[in-house]
Amino acid sequence: MAATATAHPQRLGGLGGMGPFLFAAGSMFTAMYSTQAILPELGRAFGVSPSQTGLTVSVVIGALAVGAWFWGPLSDRIGRRASLVLSSAALVVPSAGLAIAPTFAVLLALRVAQGLCMPGLLTVGVPYVTEAFTERIGTRAMGLYVSSLVAGGLVGRVGVALLTALIGWRGALGLVAALPLAATLVMRRSLPPEDPVPPSAGLSLTTVRALLANRTLVAATLTGSAMFFSFMGIFSYIDFRLEHAPFDLSPAVVGLVFVLWAMGAIGPFAGRMAGRKGWCAVALAGLLSAAAGVTISLVASLPVVVFGLALVTLGNFTTVTAAQIGVASATDRDRGLASAMYFSAYYIAGALGAYLPGLAWQSWHWTGVWALVTGAYAIGLAALLAAVARGRRRS
Repeated sequence: MAATATAHPQRLGGLGGMGPFLFAAGSMFTAMYSTQAILPELGRAFGVSPSQTGLTVSVVIGALAVGAWFWGPLSDRIGRRASLVLSSAALVVPSAGLAIAPTFAVLLALRVAQGLCMPGLLTVGVPYVTEAFTERIGTRAMGLYVSSLVAGGLVGRVGVALLTALIGWRGALGLVAALPLAATLVMRRSLPPEDPVPPSAGLSLTTVRALLANRTLVAATLTGSAMFFSFMGIFSYIDFRLEHAPFDLSPAVVGLVFVLWAMGAIGPFAGRMAGRKGWCAVALAGLLSAAAGVTISLVASLPVVVFGLALVTLGNFTTVTAAQIGVASATDRDRGLASAMYFSAYYIAGALGAYLPGLAWQSWHWTGVWALVTGAYAIGLAALLAAVARGRRRS
């Protein structure tokens, strides 16, 4: 890595030269969540139901899970940097198209296209951070990556909502398209290349089987997926709890709960701790924090519920950062494919987490949601404990 730093001194700015990549990753997440905060506006514009407008988020997640299997192996062949720039450039076209979509069906098709482009930044991001930055600035690099995604998600939710109030939803989504365009130009000019990696075995049944037999990869994938399932379930249905007795909060006030997501800034610290203590130990601490938080949220007191949600948020982003470090450390070959496997499972779990806890809420209210997500945490806990036990046996 020292050779890379010497050969490209102009590319080493703040954050260990990660600035262009972090901007691109955040821009991608802004585009991903750009419709979530303006669903009512889209419903009125196209005359569709709330559940139909929700598809503008669901189809992106589904397409992302599919696209990961293309971009991950592609990056193993053509390189991470090339994949990142190509993906960001491709994302500009459907993002700009949203602003002029004539029908809701066209809007959904463009959101699918966005989702298919995004894994070139998201899935490729994990191996790229590992190969281009970890040796230089340590496991803090993965934490910075996760924090940039959180920041992009907040801009996508809050920023687009504010812009829509000022210039309308078409203008707001049109401005969002400027972000991946700017990111593409910046990355082409100053994105550091990754270190050389072993040649890829290519996407094949044999390669997939070998990765599925990689217990570290499986443990990290189960842990990250369990956390995202629970996180989506908790934050998708907490508004129902807070809008009902004994809280009776307005939707505007309930919406402020998403400010807690700013705690994703814990990512760099979690990354540093994973470098010192191991990713399993940090993921375990985060999982236990989240489980304690959702249990505390059963108490019918607003300050206690907010505190519990804060623990859930801290625990989620701590564990997700550690799990991605686990994925990167699981293999030094076919990391793009390994990352694709992780993120496809991760986002399928997230899609289920946005739906299944709703059934639990309808039957048993918040206690049902708590029971379901606690069960998911238990799966993650079992995977982590098994990984820790294997590590001790090897030691």
